[in-house]
Amino acid sequence: MKLLGIVGWSGSGKTTLIEQLLPLLIARGITVSTVKRSHHGFDVDTEGKDSWRHRKAGAHEVMVASERRWALMRENREGTAITLESLLARMAPVDLVLVEGFTGHAHPRIEVWRAAEGKALRAGDDPGLLAVAAPRIDHRDNTTHAWLDLDDADAVAAFIETWLRQA
Repeated sequence: MKLLGIVGWSGSGKTTLIEQLLPLLIARGITVSTVKRSHHGFDVDTEGKDSWRHRKAGAHEVMVASERRWALMRENREGTAITLESLLARMAPVDLVLVEGFTGHAHPRIEVWRAAEGKALRAGDDPGLLAVAAPRIDHRDNTTHAWLDLDDADAVAAFIETWLRQA
């Protein structure tokens, strides 16, 4: 499985870009999964539901399944750090995993950037930075990175497809 990070400052449009890329990449015959690192407390379970009750009673893992989908919830009571590798080991093989977050992990990246945010590139000196996706008005000359039009998701998907086929 090839990994490609979509990085950028909070609110820059990472999730929106991934949402636009998924159907375009799939239409190109590329199987894609995603991993999203959340820095916030979150819960996919609902208080009072059977699965919630199982977790609260002490189950290490709870799987909820139907004919349409299944989800595995694991309690991290030990407080150990979550690694990208440990999560990927649980996923079915695909051509590409788009990773949002896990900025400390070394994998190729595309940065979503907007000059209006007034911040420097987050991954500016990262040797894994393949390209910057920005509104065309924000494109820069004389840089070592490719610049992609953030408003042209099809062009970004084509860039990713080319990279994936060459990698």
